[in-house]
Amino acid sequence: MDGQGKRVALVTGASTGIGRASAVALAKAGYDLALNYSRSEKEIRVTEAAARDAGAKVAVIRGDVSQEREVVAMIDAVAEAYGGRLDLLHNNAGTTIDTPPAKFDTVAVEDFDRVFAVNVRGTFLVTKHATRLLRARPKATVINTASIVGLRPGPQPLPYSASKAAIVSMTQTLAGALGPAIRVNAIAPGWMEGDWMERALGDNYDRLMERRAKATPLKRCVTADDVAEVVVSIATSMHFMTGQVFVIDGGFASVT
Repeated sequence: MDGQGKRVALVTGASTGIGRASAVALAKAGYDLALNYSRSEKEIRVTEAAARDAGAKVAVIRGDVSQEREVVAMIDAVAEAYGGRLDLLHNNAGTTIDTPPAKFDTVAVEDFDRVFAVNVRGTFLVTKHATRLLRARPKATVINTASIVGLRPGPQPLPYSASKAAIVSMTQTLAGALGPAIRVNAIAPGWMEGDWMERALGDNYDRLMERRAKATPLKRCVTADDVAEVVVSIATSMHFMTGQVFVIDGGFASVT
């Protein structure tokens, strides 16, 4: 906190999963929040309630991050809600499709484009328009949600994996472009428990997650709370770290 009030964080895609866990963890760490969502009205209200219970002031802002007009309106809403303050941007909004990598040649161009529009263009647009607020704050930071499949092959659909590789590159480029005023890092979760991997693995979810846990040094798969813990650490204590991709997988990638 400074003389102008509590720190403020904008979390995109805050309805469920990493976005919800990150929002609640940041609230507990002393941030007020702007929570973005696109379609999940019921779910974002759960996140809002949990963040308020953790002590945060919360502004809920609907908007499709792939549409520049809606992104501009979202950043304007953040500025209005918090007097121009924005200390942390967590670019977390993302989408995928169900087509396995081996069937990439059946992916419709429209589906490919939609994944890139949300995951890559969305990260670009929100960062582009949030920068004017972030530059005005000391120790401002951007944290992008990448994925382990942006660094090495995995079971995720090709458009998703490729989009997360783009996020890794964008993170490194933005770190150079925005330093020293703004730090830019990315998180790259491994196989994470929950709905996202259930959709990716289907009926094989329990079997494959158990096998992955056994092959992981910490003997379990990552959770959304594990990821949120890293988000808070980057935001609040890693002041000389920028342009980095923090792999959160219990050590799996290091030993396989």
